Amino acid sequence: MSATPVLEMLDPATLTVDVNVRKDAALTADFIASIKEHGVMEPVIAHRKDDGTVHVLMGQRRTRAAVEAERPVIPVMIIESPEEAERIVTQVVENIQRSELTEADEADAYHQLSLVGVSAAAIAKKTGRTRTKVESSLKAKSSDAGAAALGKGWTLEAALIMAEFEGDVSASEEIESVMMDEPDQLLHVAQLLRDKRESAAALAALQEELVAQGKTIVEDAGHYADAENLYVTAAKREDGEPATEEDANAVLITTDYRGQHRTHPVIASWKDTGFAPKYERYDGGQQQQKGPMTEEAKAERKTLIERNKAMLSAQVVRRDFVTGLLAKKQAPKGWQYFTVHAITHHPETASGYDGEVAAGMVGARVDEEKTWAWNPLRTHVAKSTVRPEFSLIALICAGYEKTIAKDSWRSPSQTHRDYLNQLVTWGYTASEVEKIILDSGTPTKDEEA
Repeated sequence: MSATPVLEMLDPATLTVDVNVRKDAALTADFIASIKEHGVMEPVIAHRKDDGTVHVLMGQRRTRAAVEAERPVIPVMIIESPEEAERIVTQVVENIQRSELTEADEADAYHQLSLVGVSAAAIAKKTGRTRTKVESSLKAKSSDAGAAALGKGWTLEAALIMAEFEGDVSASEEIESVMMDEPDQLLHVAQLLRDKRESAAALAALQEELVAQGKTIVEDAGHYADAENLYVTAAKREDGEPATEEDANAVLITTDYRGQHRTHPVIASWKDTGFAPKYERYDGGQQQQKGPMTEEAKAERKTLIERNKAMLSAQVVRRDFVTGLLAKKQAPKGWQYFTVHAITHHPETASGYDGEVAAGMVGARVDEEKTWAWNPLRTHVAKSTVRPEFSLIALICAGYEKTIAKDSWRSPSQTHRDYLNQLVTWGYTASEVEKIILDSGTPTKDEEA
């Protein structure tokens, strides 16, 4: 075969359209009608194999439309047969330049290239995409759940999250539900699921360790005579002396709002062991209700715990957003007013910022060990005069972050509203619990201006 391209007029029905990176040929009625009336104006690029068959390299959509329009012949530029990898790369680059590839198409193309031995770095170089983008696409395609998500038209980010939780039926169902009803909350829900998974794994490991030590784990314990199991700190021996940890015959595991677990020594079935409660319940001279919490009280406590957990998860997503924002070439629009407003209206944000958080947000390397008054942002600023505005934004954001607590939703402040509103202006999606803060109060004059 000659390396010189040759233009031929061929029947489109005789052409072979190989697996193409652009799966959706988008054959609209208008496009087919145009081809039927005017024909194919731009030649299709193809190559002829040894068996004589002509395979389309570029122009899949035009070829299929010509078949639908029953055009007898179309112009086809016959070129030398490229290697399979080069064929796919050529298609990917062409369609990327035309902005015609979906993320699913791109991921499928990179996957095809990887199957024929092209590395992620080589794919990135040939297509002009970042290596991170290519590697993320390959990671999503390597998972059945991720590939399925891409097939549904989900974003690469959503597909990666589905791949991350593949095999976790409950988490996958929750992600599916979020994508159907509140896709803008995906990152927050995913972080909550990560936190929950991490906490559950730590709990399982702790339980396994305790069982291996021969310890009995109980579900509850109390401080008074109405409890079946007593905390050691609330028990006394028959001789009246306080019980110690050596007297414990069981442990109770509690979990705080951060998902961290603690063990407490307990005397299980204390009435059968000769121990007694140290204290009598004092009712203040009035009859005090005993027994389990009411359903209303349980619901209130559950809501409180869930929202506290949600605030901690939102913190991770929020700080990641700021880090991504400050990784861009240009500082976000309006950063000057944001920083001066913070310093003048909320001076604690500038004076009390966390240097480690700020350094992380601006992408500063932290090499030295932690010491008294340790401040890696100060070290970063001392070493570099580049992009000082980014360090200033990080400083202010880290200051705001230091003032936001797990239960800030219970008493929303203007300080937090100002910060969250600015992040939302810059493209951040607030979580449901953060919206409680944003929706509280009325806008200030500064916000309305």
